[in-house]
Amino acid sequence: MTDFANLGSFPLPDRTDKPLFIAHGLDGSEQSLTHRAFDARCNAVAGGLLARGLVRGDRIGLLSLNRLDYLALVMGAMRAGIVPVPINPAFPAATIRYIVEDAGLSLVVLEEDNAPLLEGTTVDRLCFGAAFDALASAAPLHRAITPEPRETALILYTSGSTGRPKGVLLSHAAHRWVAETRVADYALEQERLLIAAPLYHMNALALAVLTCASRSTAVILPRFRARPYIEAIARYRCSWLTAVPPMIAMMLQETDLLARTDLSSVHTVRMGSAPVNEALEAETRSILPNARLINAYGTTEGGPVVFVDPPDGRPKPAGAAGVPHPEVEVRLGTAGACEGTLEIRSPGMMTGYTDPAKTAGALAADGFYNTGDVFRRDAEGFYHFVGRCDDMFVSGGENIYPIEVETVLESHADVLQSCVVPVPDAVKGTKPVAFVVQRPGAGLDEAALKAWTLAHGPAYQHPRRVWFLNKLPLGATNKIDRNRLKAEAAGRLAPATPEPQN
Repeated sequence: MTDFANLGSFPLPDRTDKPLFIAHGLDGSEQSLTHRAFDARCNAVAGGLLARGLVRGDRIGLLSLNRLDYLALVMGAMRAGIVPVPINPAFPAATIRYIVEDAGLSLVVLEEDNAPLLEGTTVDRLCFGAAFDALASAAPLHRAITPEPRETALILYTSGSTGRPKGVLLSHAAHRWVAETRVADYALEQERLLIAAPLYHMNALALAVLTCASRSTAVILPRFRARPYIEAIARYRCSWLTAVPPMIAMMLQETDLLARTDLSSVHTVRMGSAPVNEALEAETRSILPNARLINAYGTTEGGPVVFVDPPDGRPKPAGAAGVPHPEVEVRLGTAGACEGTLEIRSPGMMTGYTDPAKTAGALAADGFYNTGDVFRRDAEGFYHFVGRCDDMFVSGGENIYPIEVETVLESHADVLQSCVVPVPDAVKGTKPVAFVVQRPGAGLDEAALKAWTLAHGPAYQHPRRVWFLNKLPLGATNKIDRNRLKAEAAGRLAPATPEPQN
């Protein structure tokens, strides 16, 4: 029997043998679970956790690449009122030790290879595989708990790119609303979705829950790799993708595989983390000719439901996030402002952070959450992403948002992707430099791109150096790794070490 207020009560058992999740290994292997079998696995995991001595309100960590039992553990734990805490295994061991303590974990379920990351902790641990199968052999849970109105369903940690990661408390009620809202917005029951982003990230985990709620089918990759991703689309005739622009850019590098692979099944690509420039959009349409592109926006704290296409059918300007969802309130700092830091209030928001002091800094007294993202509202009411407050830097007294410079660079027909970062400067304090990926076959040089940015943007924003790369480095969540490029730029500009004299 299912309690429909419990986020873990998805999926409902299906009377058919339709697969719910298909795990596609990077080696081409396959494992599949139907809706009915996955539901039974979730109940078995829930029963096993309780038999192990865990109780409602306990928190358990997950330290693993994507796998089917990862999802069964997340959903099963929530059914029992136990709070799953997915952890990025790419975090340094010191950061993972901090999360174990900050979240108050009672147990960590992990891949055996990740065991060294828990050195220095005394937390109980259990490995996926035979030990996890034994846990799931206990008497299954037959009824999910009924959560309290603000009871925490799961905790997701932010990336920690600007300091220690923050533990985000997400309630059953908030993410039931998210799932049910997205079910109504997208008719997914007959779709095959592809999930390659890590399940410790909101993008992938919310999509997995949506798969359960919509009775659709999702193909799960352990991690994103361009060639297996392309092969999985073709092998399973995937029709609905979520991606970030760097993932598509990496796919475009696989020209030989793309030339012989049929990707015509894809009709929707939901893109997040950054606006899609015209060059990348054109290249995406060239390899996914039947796909419509959705430029999405969301945060871990605020959820993935913020902006939508206008209900009156007006065309959305290129790069715009859309208009506010009817059930989401937004403001730009001060009343009537057309540009400022986006604040939102919606049923899908976090209840706070694990650290109450951080909650007080992010949630206003009236319940609005400060996203830290700067947006502009145009005359037609569409919202456009300007940049992260954390990414903004000052050069000669001028505020520079990297995305503004990247937009100018990417308006050049031969630029596929760019990333602008600051480097120290004795006169300006900092100055912008850029890393650029060219469209295949293009022959740009540094002088031409510097001239382009001077002609199409403010002089103070133009990158003082431009370096060309075959691809931009990605972080664990498949977003561009700006910190790595900052270090790369500093290294390229460092004075050469003189040869030692004999």
